[in-house]
Amino acid sequence: MSKHFPKSVNKLPLQIIIYLFVISGLATAGVTYYMTPKYTRVGYAPVQPVPYSHAKHAGELGIDCRYCHSNVEKSGFANLPTAQTCMNCHKIIKPNSPLLAVVRKSYETNQPVPWVQIHRVPDFVYFNHSVHIARGVSCVECHGQINQMEVVGEAKSLTMGFCLECHRNPAAHIRPRDQVTNLDWKASSEAEQLTMGAKFVHDWKVNPPQSCSGCHR
Repeated sequence: MSKHFPKSVNKLPLQIIIYLFVISGLATAGVTYYMTPKYTRVGYAPVQPVPYSHAKHAGELGIDCRYCHSNVEKSGFANLPTAQTCMNCHKIIKPNSPLLAVVRKSYETNQPVPWVQIHRVPDFVYFNHSVHIARGVSCVECHGQINQMEVVGEAKSLTMGFCLECHRNPAAHIRPRDQVTNLDWKASSEAEQLTMGAKFVHDWKVNPPQSCSGCHR
């Protein structure tokens, strides 16, 4: 045997095992790191049945978020607007626009507009919009600067780590309650934000859960 193969061949099985172990480890690490909402969800912006511009409505026209998402202060779920909500304005403004055909049909048939949901957390995650708004957490914290978006896409990962970062340091993320839906509002400096936020945390008794049972019920 030694006449045909060099002695180094004896080490080949061990080398193959080591290489396979390293490759499988790298593959596992890569999938774990990249196959997360940060990479698979951030930037997700599906085509909607109606080309609705938040930049136009919430930004340029200054329509309050709560006009369309009317239950967000009192419900765990931020409801989508009904066709009636849209037609309150569009009976007068561009009533015959072909872009609004889906809205008009929904209004006439009493069937919901088939909006495509963008922001989503797993079924095993409990999230309540009203609780966060009541404690001064603005829409921009989870949805980004949505009043500047022509097409809404997912701006934040909404992962467990993302949520825990806020729960562990709420002072950096809360603002006066009357500025929650003012998406352009910002503290004048980071120091002011932390000072103001710390006061709100104390005064409003903000104590976000950090245990598993707080969000997994």
